[in-house]
Amino acid sequence: MTLELRAIRILIAVMVVAGCSRRPPDAASVPLSAPVVSSIALPDAPPDGVFMDYLAYDRLTHRVWAPAGNTASVDVVDANSGRVIQIAGFAIAERELRGRMRTVGPSSATVGNGAVYVGNRADASVCRVDAVSLVVGACITLDAQPDGLAYVASTQEVWATMPADHSITVLDASGTALTKQATIRLDGQPEGYAVDDHSGRFYTNLEDKDRTVTIDVHSRQVSSTWPAGCGAEGPRGLALDDQLGFLLVACTDRVLAVDARHDGVLLSAIAVGGGLDNIDYVSARRELYAAAGRAATLTIARLDTKGQLTMVALVPTAPGARNAVATEAGTAYVADSPQGKLLVVAPFGSTPLNTGDRGETRAR
Repeated sequence: MTLELRAIRILIAVMVVAGCSRRPPDAASVPLSAPVVSSIALPDAPPDGVFMDYLAYDRLTHRVWAPAGNTASVDVVDANSGRVIQIAGFAIAERELRGRMRTVGPSSATVGNGAVYVGNRADASVCRVDAVSLVVGACITLDAQPDGLAYVASTQEVWATMPADHSITVLDASGTALTKQATIRLDGQPEGYAVDDHSGRFYTNLEDKDRTVTIDVHSRQVSSTWPAGCGAEGPRGLALDDQLGFLLVACTDRVLAVDARHDGVLLSAIAVGGGLDNIDYVSARRELYAAAGRAATLTIARLDTKGQLTMVALVPTAPGARNAVATEAGTAYVADSPQGKLLVVAPFGSTPLNTGDRGETRAR
């Protein structure tokens, strides 16, 4: 990167940080929207809620996967009907998390080829679950607790980020069993992920170093790294438009659009409110979905071919609701852990789902 380019990037970053506040700076021109927002109560939710972290959406089966840690289960929602199927019997344990003792269990999921892989903080395991029958298959125990899971289709692998170990574990997922292939050591705590199968790149953040890292999926070597620009609280989730080569980096109160093919040059930013963690992006709609827990809003923004983010809607959600995933039709699911629910934000002008109390429980 040239000195001139670095100077331009620093200037833009200073302007972005100066303009960011709890509410987006352009919120006055985009009033709080009123799309249909409904909710789905998760089974066996205790009074203090359901601990959820990473959600996943399977575009082939049209199912939302919600690992529901403290209930020892994974809840699978049919996006067409709203029906919930509970896969029970996962391990749970008491662990200290951010200075508090919590009951932890399954906390992350990623969609593979005919299977969904579930990470569990209680026993440091990753399990394969059949995407159609929902039968739990082979599991493997890792050396540390998995945080995020990402399926790399080009190599048929599952990559598990492990912040406490400053590493990523690579698992062979080409068959019905899971086997450890490699450990990638990093200079910090990996947080968030995005996979570019076309170019063979894996992206993650180093939360404690405020950096974004590119890893070659074939050599498993770090190929580039650049400052994330999120500040002391560090970067969180990631999302990618692989056709444009633009990476979306979630800070705790805003999302940055950067050019991943040119050393992470900053293209634009949008403030979304405090309490942001993971984000989602639907390439076919070029839409970003960012649910901020402290602000209690879901920001939907459009990404253009120049990397500019423009707000489409600012939707009221609930305090603590975060980590949205979205369907190809633009329906967003937001983890409302304090209330033990999934919030369902329907696309504008659509009919809400029938989210009655239909459900089913399956033991492992």
